[in-house]
Amino acid sequence: MSISSNVDAQTSQLHAADSHDLIRVRGARVNNLKDISVEIPKRRLTVFTGVSGSGKSSLVFGTIAAESQRMINETYSAFVQGFMPTLARPDVDVLEGLTTAILVDQERMGANPRSTVGTVTDANAMLRIVFSRLAQPHIGSPQAYSFNVASVSGAGAITIERGGEKVKERRSFSVTGGMCPRCEGTGNVKDFNLEALFDAGKSLSEGALSVPGYSMDGWYGRIFGGTGFFDMDKPLGKYTKKELHDLLYREPTKVKVEGINLTYEGIIPKMQKSMLAKDVDAMQPHIRAFVERAVVFTTCPECAGTRLAEHARNSTINGVSIADACAMQISDLAAWVRSLEEPSVAPLLEALGETLDSFVDIGLGYLSLDRPSGTLSGGESQRTKMIRHLGSSLTDITYVFDEPTIGLHPHDIARMNTLLLQLRDKGNTVLVVEHKPEAIAIADHVIDLGPRAGSDGGEVVYQGSIEGLRASGTLTGKHLDDKVSLKDSFRKSTGAMEVRGANENNLKNVDVNIPLGMLTVVTGVAGSGKSSLIHGSVSGREGVVTVDQGAIRGSRRSNPATYTGMLEPIRKAFAKANGVKPALFSANSEGACPTCNGAGVIYTDLGMMAGVSTVCEECEGRRFQAAVLEYHLGGKNISEVLGMSMDAAEEFFRDGEAKLLAAHKILSRLADVGLGYLKLGQPLTTLSGGERQRIKLATHLGEKGGVYVLDEPTTGLHLADVEKLLGLLDRLVDSGKSVIVIEHHQAVMAHADWIIDIGPGAGHDGGSIVFEGTPAELVASRATLTGQHLAAYVGA
Repeated sequence: MSISSNVDAQTSQLHAADSHDLIRVRGARVNNLKDISVEIPKRRLTVFTGVSGSGKSSLVFGTIAAESQRMINETYSAFVQGFMPTLARPDVDVLEGLTTAILVDQERMGANPRSTVGTVTDANAMLRIVFSRLAQPHIGSPQAYSFNVASVSGAGAITIERGGEKVKERRSFSVTGGMCPRCEGTGNVKDFNLEALFDAGKSLSEGALSVPGYSMDGWYGRIFGGTGFFDMDKPLGKYTKKELHDLLYREPTKVKVEGINLTYEGIIPKMQKSMLAKDVDAMQPHIRAFVERAVVFTTCPECAGTRLAEHARNSTINGVSIADACAMQISDLAAWVRSLEEPSVAPLLEALGETLDSFVDIGLGYLSLDRPSGTLSGGESQRTKMIRHLGSSLTDITYVFDEPTIGLHPHDIARMNTLLLQLRDKGNTVLVVEHKPEAIAIADHVIDLGPRAGSDGGEVVYQGSIEGLRASGTLTGKHLDDKVSLKDSFRKSTGAMEVRGANENNLKNVDVNIPLGMLTVVTGVAGSGKSSLIHGSVSGREGVVTVDQGAIRGSRRSNPATYTGMLEPIRKAFAKANGVKPALFSANSEGACPTCNGAGVIYTDLGMMAGVSTVCEECEGRRFQAAVLEYHLGGKNISEVLGMSMDAAEEFFRDGEAKLLAAHKILSRLADVGLGYLKLGQPLTTLSGGERQRIKLATHLGEKGGVYVLDEPTTGLHLADVEKLLGLLDRLVDSGKSVIVIEHHQAVMAHADWIIDIGPGAGHDGGSIVFEGTPAELVASRATLTGQHLAAYVGA
């Protein structure tokens, strides 16, 4: 059966359905979508499949969810819309039958130091009310238990009406908050490494300051010299205590420099307001590197890291403070809340208990409410976002999930499936982008995109039932029932990396020898202690290259060529071949089109309305000046090279006039991780989460090191690409590397030489080594949850 007949046959039944029961998409062209049309049944669970980059996210998130959100925003007044993010209409002809869409994606929660698991789920808010009603001694309202509310007092004038006249009265006020005054509710205090701030052997005029941006050649030098607070030509090591205090710590002071009234402030308070007030991830790389050298964070000695003021720490319920409650494992906290019997707050205790039970149901019972939200993985973040929706009474909502099984052990996937089905059974439409066969299996309807990725994808190649998908002949259908057999032979260890007394997070003084020269897979349920063991005791050692789950960041000017460092040798090769400067071949430098500044498009801000982008008429989207495009390498200009796929570019730079070994090596690694279809100049903002993760992996593969640590490398991988990943892991080990993989995918477990299983459960129920040995021995024993699921996978 052909692809087109697959689609036609499976959609015929949908055409007969009532139009109110369908979401209709006509002519979608977002990213690589090729003018596709599709009909999605409402109040059903539809799973979208296809290789990474086939267009799943473009259809589900970039088209359906984006238009739903945009239309909701348009219901607000123009004034309110001015304060909301502007959303452009997706490139699609018709979208009918949309309902309110709620996105539950993989984006990690912001790393705001004041944000915790409790604050982002409202569990903290309910817990604070409970303490304000029941705790002794009674200290006031719920905000008295909040580490984000400071205690303040003062007086101010207010206008009141008395006897028909408006009069001003001065009244005192006080606010009792729960914020620790020493650390201001962050749980840690900052100390500065002065050696990283300045060179004591130099004077200011000689450039003693190491703080980024503090050059004495410009305005800062004129301000410092004009204050008269210190000698610009004396080495800082010879400063008096007063001079050093004025340079580093002086509070804002009015000064007159060169006839201009200014405010002078010491370097450290100024740094705290500028650099240290920002999210670390939002800092420019050189500033982040400086902050990591110059600032040391230590646990606050006053609140012991609880973030709370003394009065909040001393107010307890049955001897338990709110700090103690937030530090409990959530499964234990749920039991403690249920033990409280107080009729006056019974409805609140019931609601809080249900919220905490939701954490347990969703496989996050091992977390604590005081866990900083920025430390959660992508999978944990997505499941945390689900909490607020599980108890919702709303129906006929469209819920959109992006690989909700990421970071889940096979044991936990069954629980996730149950939750997705519960959302559907409440009368909601559930759309799920997925790769895992166990999650695809629960679908009422499947839409498969492909046939491949990038420019070779963007088409609907199948829609219908799971059974039909298996017989469809599509890439997903062919690989849906793929199994990896247990290996017959295993590599011999060439040594061991010793870990002794590991006790980070929930680890219980773990001793383990991690074999070298082998493919070692570390397994266990989510929260068992896998990452704590490997990242806490192995990553950071000399010779260890770690590829973690941290997201790569990039603007629409960033692309695979710039991120991997490949553009640098390409620019130099163009410059050498044409006898000109390398800067000409950068769209962010001298070679940029002057009209669009190298963006390729012109962005027009329409205020509260969504901005409009149009292809630059000067460069026609090529981003470079016309004169730059006259220079060639191997018969192609720089724009044509950046428009090539990785596979085509690998061949281009392998032989002939354009032979370039440095670029070819990087391109080979990108092909090894299954990204040969991407274009060199494709903006990083258009890539899926799985694609970004594998670009990061390919970049790290070029680093020197004897041991590679990979954290869930199957994230975002299609079934057809798992075999390619296993081949890459084998090549790494066969080349003399030791590879340690933290993984839940049974195919990777089955392919391992050695398995270290951590558990038996999560949180305080985990943290121990429950198995060490070969996959065959694990299957034979069936002594752990992992062993049971791996045995079922291989059919043993």
